[in-house]
Amino acid sequence: MTTAISKLRTGHVGLNVTDLDRSLAFYRDALGFALLGEGKEDGRRFAFLGQDGELVLTLWQQADGGYVPAAAGLHHLALSADTIEQVREYEARLRELGTDFAYEGVVAHGEGRASGGIFFHDPDGTRLEISVPAGAECAPAPTSGAPTCGFF
Repeated sequence: MTTAISKLRTGHVGLNVTDLDRSLAFYRDALGFALLGEGKEDGRRFAFLGQDGELVLTLWQQADGGYVPAAAGLHHLALSADTIEQVREYEARLRELGTDFAYEGVVAHGEGRASGGIFFHDPDGTRLEISVPAGAECAPAPTSGAPTCGFF
């Protein structure tokens, strides 16, 4: 018996955070996500965030400490923009908010690549990226011989 299986796509991403209010402010104010719903009960706090009414990200206040890059699990969360100009607008907003960046400015995904973006951290240290498939042709590639997004 053969069953047709459709291609899977990412539905949403869930992140554990240490302080829901702080993380909610970051993802809402810095990245422009809308609050779609939340749970406020002690010990069960969460927030559903989205764009245009579609769920993109859930924040769960369940972490005892910040992001640990060497632990198994999420390596980084990559978000896509439409243009390199939009990436630069996000960079400016994030810099105004004092966000920690891994690299200075827009960087290429690799040597000679047209794709690239910005690489930074949320309030718990989770690694984030906002990138585009083209427009970073002249940007430096900070990690020689390896994908930029792999080692920040």
